[in-house]
Amino acid sequence: MGEYLLGIDIGTSACKIAVFTRNGQAAASGSGDYPVYYPHPGWAEQNPDEWWDAVCRTIPEVLKKGGIDPAEIKGVGIDGQSWSAIAVDRDGNVLTNTPIWMDTRAVDICEEYNEKIGREKIFELCGNPLQPSYTTPKIIWYQRNLPEVYKKTYKILQSNSFIAYRLTGVLSQDLSQGYGLHCFDMRRGRWDEEMCEAFGFSPDILPEIHACHDIIGTVTEDAAAQCGLAPGTPVAAGGLDAACGTLGAGVIHSGETQEQGGQAGGMSICTDAYQADERLILGYHVIPGHWLLQGGTTGGGGVMRWLEKEFGAYEREEGKRQGKSSLDLFNEEAAGVDPGSDGLIFLPYMSGERTPIWDPDAKGVYYGIDFSKTKGHFIRAAMEGTAYALKHNLDVAEEAGARVTVMRAMGGSANSLLWTQIKSDITGKPIIVPSSDTATTLGAVILAGVGIGMYADFEEAVKLTVHDRRSHEPDEQKWSVYDKNYKTYIELYQQLKGIMKQRGGR
Repeated sequence: MGEYLLGIDIGTSACKIAVFTRNGQAAASGSGDYPVYYPHPGWAEQNPDEWWDAVCRTIPEVLKKGGIDPAEIKGVGIDGQSWSAIAVDRDGNVLTNTPIWMDTRAVDICEEYNEKIGREKIFELCGNPLQPSYTTPKIIWYQRNLPEVYKKTYKILQSNSFIAYRLTGVLSQDLSQGYGLHCFDMRRGRWDEEMCEAFGFSPDILPEIHACHDIIGTVTEDAAAQCGLAPGTPVAAGGLDAACGTLGAGVIHSGETQEQGGQAGGMSICTDAYQADERLILGYHVIPGHWLLQGGTTGGGGVMRWLEKEFGAYEREEGKRQGKSSLDLFNEEAAGVDPGSDGLIFLPYMSGERTPIWDPDAKGVYYGIDFSKTKGHFIRAAMEGTAYALKHNLDVAEEAGARVTVMRAMGGSANSLLWTQIKSDITGKPIIVPSSDTATTLGAVILAGVGIGMYADFEEAVKLTVHDRRSHEPDEQKWSVYDKNYKTYIELYQQLKGIMKQRGGR
């Protein structure tokens, strides 16, 4: 009888389920999708019950695919998207859709409380600026706009803690997701009652905080009947998807850096000391005693998915004929264009932008279009634009005192050799791509493995499970072209931000 760990990743477009052996080999995997709802400009929300339904559909499929008995699953780890505000009543019922990390409806609330409490005081406690994407203003938005929902709210959960609750019946909050709330003491890792009161809600609405590898409970009989796991299977608290992906990419020591290429883009720099900067994001790593100084952008792999969906009809048909994916053909078209895309520059602000500009009104822009530009130019410019956003964050992190020598890539865009090389060339940093194509779920199962004692510690877990597949070195000959375009990239936003602000969500 085998011994496996199962990981659940609650992403923006789908849940991913993967089963791993002790040495990090993926025995089986699958995904279940669900929608994002955009009912108004600036709104982006999801139904957490649809996450759970997708999990319950996908786990049996994955176990069947791998020929794995549910009893062979020795632990479950969960990671999830950031900055949810899942309102549940005393019976655990979801009371309303949750605004997700892309949602910027609470701009006015942030402006009000930054004035009322003071930006400096808020930042001093939690190490992060009060911005509409975070959880805090969403809770206040419920108070003002959905008073009946707020009145019934017993706890506010995050994406992974919601799935953990559905599995175990235990309401929890993990340490790495605490950064979404501005009543979270980033130095001490606990709720600050005085700041909760300043924001106008009771700390009782927030669950007890757990270390990410803590086993918070086991799969209940009812949950087992719904999702196909065995009753009594241990479940770890889990953590933020970016933090779990950072662990799954092998980043556990101070100074090591993860480059994220999922739906969103960004980077996570591991540090063993509190190091905050208002332009970036600070949170706890999923491993004890470490923080992550992060850059998070709205334009990552989702940019390419959008381009493929809207403009990839030919590639989808041609891909069927050639036995290739449409994204492979996109890569080939982009590879036929010179570095710098002949002056075509893309601002990847597809849902406002987070770090380092924190502008909910920012918009995506193509600049430099003329009759010479082909589809390949637009594809390559999109790749380069997301790389410029990454460089922008790295530059700010270095201004804040962080030092990045090498990055470890994760996410779907890491599968593109061209895109990864572009990121290396533009940032001037070497990039290592680990062998696991499922770094985020691997990180989640490592938490469960450490929690149940399958691994002695995180050092042993990473040594056993994370293996490098390839590496990319920056090409200095391309630097001058990219540097010129990067300067234009920065200037474009500076010149356009006033118009973007004036137009708002229109």
